[in-house]
Amino acid sequence: MNFELDVPTILALVAGLLATGCFGGILAGLLGVGGGIVVVPALFWVLTILDFPPDISSHLAVATSLATIIPTSISSMRAHARRGTIDVSLLKLWGPAIVLGALIGGLLSKVIPGDGLRLVFGSVAIVVAINMAIPKTLVIAQSLPGSKLANRTIAVVIGLISSLMGIGGGTLTVPTLSAFSFAVHRAVGTAAAMGLLIAVPGVLGFVWSGWDVAGRPPLSLGYVNLAAVMIIAPVSYLMAPFGVRLAHALNPSMLKIAFAVFLFITALRMLTA
Repeated sequence: MNFELDVPTILALVAGLLATGCFGGILAGLLGVGGGIVVVPALFWVLTILDFPPDISSHLAVATSLATIIPTSISSMRAHARRGTIDVSLLKLWGPAIVLGALIGGLLSKVIPGDGLRLVFGSVAIVVAINMAIPKTLVIAQSLPGSKLANRTIAVVIGLISSLMGIGGGTLTVPTLSAFSFAVHRAVGTAAAMGLLIAVPGVLGFVWSGWDVAGRPPLSLGYVNLAAVMIIAPVSYLMAPFGVRLAHALNPSMLKIAFAVFLFITALRMLTA
């Protein structure tokens, strides 16, 4: 593993991570997909360039992405709260189950190989890309299930898969809520808060899972690389409110299609890595 990088390479890597944070922060506020859907593949390719084994690269990318989501979710959540688009009653209903699912996902990373994480990310990302590209949002009911058990089961699954993918709540929460006829801006705002509930327990699980793993890069806490977090997180935090403003000012339909194409290609690359 090559830690002795020349200055131009280091500057290029830092610039790439800054761009990743910028793009991820805007997307977190704009489309509610969460910056992790961009951060995970970007970090995976950076670590691959540095000759880290795919297994370690996959876990580091997912865990570090979750860590960057914490400040981004806080920033996006505050911006949406000022606009009154967070459904507090749904947070109370789904919140504990989201936390449980995310913690289970983080702990499972100890036994899931890197290929497994990439399979989860790539497969779900393709489904998300197809969903985003479809002109008409899939609607399966006019409201959420009346059963608390059914709601909490949905929330556990969202938390579990999101944690294993290294993404915030928006990527899965927004299309799920939209399928139950939630207003899109309210779904995006509530998903921003869900992202924090996913990221914190997910990070804790990945820190524990990677605590004694050999071959991690310097400045790593478990599977979380603090150097990458310190570069990406501040930019994501600053750009998330800008994405929220764009979400309320633009018709995102064409942006969603463009991002769906990007996401589909990225998912295929992850699956064939």
